[in-house]
Amino acid sequence: MSIGQFDIIILVMQLTRLKALRKEKGYTQIKMQTLTGIDQSDYSKIENGVRYMTFEQCKRLALALDTSMDYLAGLTDEKKSYPRGK
Repeated sequence: MSIGQFDIIILVMQLTRLKALRKEKGYTQIKMQTLTGIDQSDYSKIENGVRYMTFEQCKRLALALDTSMDYLAGLTDEKKSYPRGK
């Protein structure tokens, strides 16, 4: 499967959002490892576009950064997380 121009735009948007949110919170990649359980080297690869995040990793990142998976995926421009269920 080849990556199309649209896929590349979405990937760049995701990476920019992930890094920007992390920096907004004042978190280091090591802090992200602590919050999510995602190894720092794996997190770095995700943030730099070397590796895709899994569904579970996306979920953990959204929780740690108080945002939605939709925002991380570039499906919405609303940073705010959805209300959490009980």
